[in-house]
Amino acid sequence: MKDAELRERARQVIPGGMYGHLNAAIFAPGYPQFFARGEGCRQWDVDGREYIDFMCSWGPVVLGHRHPVVEEAAARQLAEGDCLNGPGPVMVELAELLVDTIPSADWAMFSKNGTDATTQALMVARAATGRTKVLMAHGAYHGADPWCTPSTAGTTPNERADLVEFAYNSLESLEAAAATVEGDVAAIIVTPFKHDSFEDQELVEPAFARGARALADRLGAALVIDDVRAGFRIDLRGSWEQYGVRPDLTAWSKAMANGYPIAAVTGVDALRGPAQTLYSTGSFWFSAVAMAAAKATIETLRDTDGIATMFRSGTRLREGLYAQAKAHGFTVNQTGPVTIPWLSFDGDADLSTAMYWSDACLRNGVYIHPWHNWFLSAAHTEDDVARALEGTDRAFAETRAHLGS
Repeated sequence: MKDAELRERARQVIPGGMYGHLNAAIFAPGYPQFFARGEGCRQWDVDGREYIDFMCSWGPVVLGHRHPVVEEAAARQLAEGDCLNGPGPVMVELAELLVDTIPSADWAMFSKNGTDATTQALMVARAATGRTKVLMAHGAYHGADPWCTPSTAGTTPNERADLVEFAYNSLESLEAAAATVEGDVAAIIVTPFKHDSFEDQELVEPAFARGARALADRLGAALVIDDVRAGFRIDLRGSWEQYGVRPDLTAWSKAMANGYPIAAVTGVDALRGPAQTLYSTGSFWFSAVAMAAAKATIETLRDTDGIATMFRSGTRLREGLYAQAKAHGFTVNQTGPVTIPWLSFDGDADLSTAMYWSDACLRNGVYIHPWHNWFLSAAHTEDDVARALEGTDRAFAETRAHLGS
């Protein structure tokens, strides 16, 4: 098996053979580590097995793998140049597109990863306020830098010393957290909904969203929305626009360029001056190909109403999974937006049932995940969802046979 051979070779030259959240060793045993190609809503691993892909490369692929419009824009830019002595004209064009699309955006700054964007947003907030403390929901994931990664090797408690935690969706908890550092709150950073791994997702309560906005105004702090994971899958304008809540700063990445590496921070005009005082840069942050891909991705989502397509497919998937689970005698929880779903089994505290079922889904050609949210793309058609549901139905049957009655 080519995957097994590659894992063994990787162990010789890569610490642990693999690391981070893409390490298949921490998933169910049947998960492949290495992939050969992707097309539309499908991926093939190096051993030739085909999957209907409901992880979308952990979020970046929003239009489908190798989308022709995006690939053509990237190839056209690559023929002219990618990493030059300065950015191409497409940087200005992409910034203009973001400002035109996102009501809370008067300007944009670019980088490469979601962690870059959340870190950069907090730098802007601190530069604007002259304060140090950041209010953050307990357990929230905002990236992989030491300031936002708890209890991991190579970090120190001091690197998180300026974070004050609150309970998501609790205004009382948020107010209490702010009171502990009164006069020194630079920012409130919050995800559009609670999407922590290993637990059911939780949609934001509109009153909480509006309360967070009001508290930031009262404190003179910046409200930062981390839209890295949800951005461009709920609302092109920003995930809290539906609640009438506009942030001061928003962090974007993942789905922004359909798989090309790019991230952005957008902000309101009042923070333009502080933003331009930052020294925040990277060798490849101004590469033009990813910017061309991002421009094509956002325009295509806009022009084809891609988010509505994802909502239709996600709704069909959710309804089908509920019916199948019930038919096989399982009680399941399906949480989060239908475009960014997750399924858990009632009473499955150790995730053993989810691990077995997700492994069975793989055997039946459906790539989902046992403890991380999934992602829909605009390439998931009604026929694709129907075919995937055939596989998940067989997986439920296998799981029931494995567990017994």
